[in-house]
Amino acid sequence: DNLYSTAPPIEDFFVWRDLRVMEECHWYSWFIDYWMEGGLMRDIFTHKITTPEHWYMLMMPTVYTREELDYDLVVGPDTVVSPSYDPHCTNGDVSESCVPVAVISAEKLRDENEGKAETAKIAQVLRNDDRTGKYVIAQQAWDCIWTELIQRGKGLKTVYQRPGWVESDYNFSAEMLEEMIHELDRLINKYGGPDWNGNDNAIRVVELLVWHRGLIQTELNEVNAGVRKLNGRDFLGPKERERRRQLKVEEDEAEKKSNDDKEKKDYIKFFDTLESKARVYKLAERGKSRLEHKAGTEADAMNETNKDS
Repeated sequence: DNLYSTAPPIEDFFVWRDLRVMEECHWYSWFIDYWMEGGLMRDIFTHKITTPEHWYMLMMPTVYTREELDYDLVVGPDTVVSPSYDPHCTNGDVSESCVPVAVISAEKLRDENEGKAETAKIAQVLRNDDRTGKYVIAQQAWDCIWTELIQRGKGLKTVYQRPGWVESDYNFSAEMLEEMIHELDRLINKYGGPDWNGNDNAIRVVELLVWHRGLIQTELNEVNAGVRKLNGRDFLGPKERERRRQLKVEEDEAEKKSNDDKEKKDYIKFFDTLESKARVYKLAERGKSRLEHKAGTEADAMNETNKDS
């Protein structure tokens, strides 16, 4: 009932967003496993082979909380799980199963130096398929298509035409970058291992992931060196955001104490000044009393002198 009654604090949104991005690091690597392994059902967070019951729960992340999706809770830490596959990959919904026929990089496709070669990879796959080969235009036109779409911006809009910030404007904390590198290392070790030797898709995946890891490592180095300055609107992650919150509390407490001390010092100065003025007043009164006493003594002496004469 209170969902739209008030706007939540923006800081709370950043906390919620950061948690989702941390989960996306695992979704990213899970997504690659899903296609490379032909729709094999795995847990998103532990990457263990899981049961259909758990897998279908994972497919509804807005229905279940992260805690409710915990592998040990749903499947059990000691449960022996037999491999199961997404029915869409086994019942013909995806022709020739969910194993990819090629691995294409969207980043390379938009790259000025490698974009044409990546376009050719797409065209080769289509040309080699009996169902689409006869519709593919001549190879001489492939480069032209890339030039018109990417360089000249014709056709549908790409991310290059998106208004506002660019990718480099988004900063991530060391905590989040380290989580990304952790997931990339897992994939690189897996698909670069002996079980995938000679698999062209695995070779291509490892090539792209090593390149991605290098970019993220550079960004991590910049964050650790202070070259990239983070602020509260950046993707900080739960630990870094909590550290900054605690630091803000300590700074506020220190500032309050400083203000209290300043007020105390002002009062001390007030009393010091009051005491100084009182001292001056007492000295003045004492001097006045001495002068009056001296004047009285001199008057008495003069009176005695007059009597004697």
